Amino acid sequence: MKKITFIGAGSTIFAKNVLGDCLMVEALNGFEFALFDIDAKRLNESRQMLTHLKEKYNPTISIKAYDDRKEALHQAKYVINAIQVGGYKPSTVIDFEIPKKYGLQQTIADTVGIGGIFRSLRTIPVLFDIAKDMEEVCPDAWFFNYTNPMAALTGAMLRYTNVKSVGLCHSVQVCTKELFELLDMDREGIEERIAGINHMAWLLDIKKDGKDLYPEIKQRAKEKQKTLHHDMVRFELMDKFGYYVTESSEHNAEYHPYFIKRNYPDLIEKLNIPLDEYPRRCEKQINDWETMRDEITNNSSLTHERSREYGSRIIEAMETNVPFKFGGNVLNTGLITNLPDKAVVEAPCLADRNQITPCYVGELPEQLAALNRTHINTQLLTIEAAVTLKKEHVYQSAMLDPHTSAELSLQDIVSMCDDLFAAHGDWLPEYK
Repeated sequence: MKKITFIGAGSTIFAKNVLGDCLMVEALNGFEFALFDIDAKRLNESRQMLTHLKEKYNPTISIKAYDDRKEALHQAKYVINAIQVGGYKPSTVIDFEIPKKYGLQQTIADTVGIGGIFRSLRTIPVLFDIAKDMEEVCPDAWFFNYTNPMAALTGAMLRYTNVKSVGLCHSVQVCTKELFELLDMDREGIEERIAGINHMAWLLDIKKDGKDLYPEIKQRAKEKQKTLHHDMVRFELMDKFGYYVTESSEHNAEYHPYFIKRNYPDLIEKLNIPLDEYPRRCEKQINDWETMRDEITNNSSLTHERSREYGSRIIEAMETNVPFKFGGNVLNTGLITNLPDKAVVEAPCLADRNQITPCYVGELPEQLAALNRTHINTQLLTIEAAVTLKKEHVYQSAMLDPHTSAELSLQDIVSMCDDLFAAHGDWLPEYK
């Protein structure tokens, strides 16, 4: 059977991006798009939306919604994961509000830090359940993970299941685009090399006609820093550590111990750091969805243009054997030589006939590897905690997080974790 299964399909806009892209791929003619979500209402809305798109762009595709996950996965060739365990309410709200009581402020809290740790702990058990289903009903399928925290979740799948997995983000493909737009530089014909870990991969090389563009980039960035803009944290990191990082300033503000500091509150305004940014986005998306629901789900004239997401292009490469290069999250099998072997790294990969081949990178500049390792520490301990269900590993993971450890005492970190365990309740398994 030719089948793509989308888990978390109630995320209608993201389903439109990824499966709408797949509708544009001729090699997928005749496929079934199997949709599954625990929210029946949102699932049906996505089914309606995709049905309109398939009738407009590719009537050979069949769209089917399932209320049984294992049935949705049965004989799938590709599985796309976009779940959010615990949702915005209650879990994301908990991830922000309890740390705030301890004086720990966050911006996004979906990848690293205390929010990222507890999001991992909620999600890894669900991924293990999905993996068990896949091992039974579609053992040869590829699992494309779009859910954050990318490195911890993908690492858990790669190390503790038999499912072929890769983590997919979109920060790599928009990294230089956003940088060059902000600096008013021409991006045409550039050559780039990017590697590191998810949300903290590095623009290692950036050239045009063989010329290194970093001197011009850094000069323009220094001028840009004289006025307030949305990317000040990344420019500050580039100035101090020498390289531009892939993920946004609002993310990177909480990835390091330098920016969100109680003793230096002026940094928040000086570097334009949007505290509590993710809850604001969630509230806006919820409100926006109420006004745009009918336009998206009940509109037979709905249109789609292929997005920047990697998913459809990887699947197309696997179906046609025409190679596609992308930045993927994979186990560090000697790819980046000064990062740990157990780590999940974000590195160049090639997709072709039903396989993904990661590419060798070599050594990162030592200061960049050092910054990456500070987060690999917490990622590996978070996976350890999820597998062993030992609270001590949760505490240790939080104690080693750069932002958390810079702001809180050891005892406060333990107390905060205990409060988070209590607040999440049944969203977490029982920890010893």
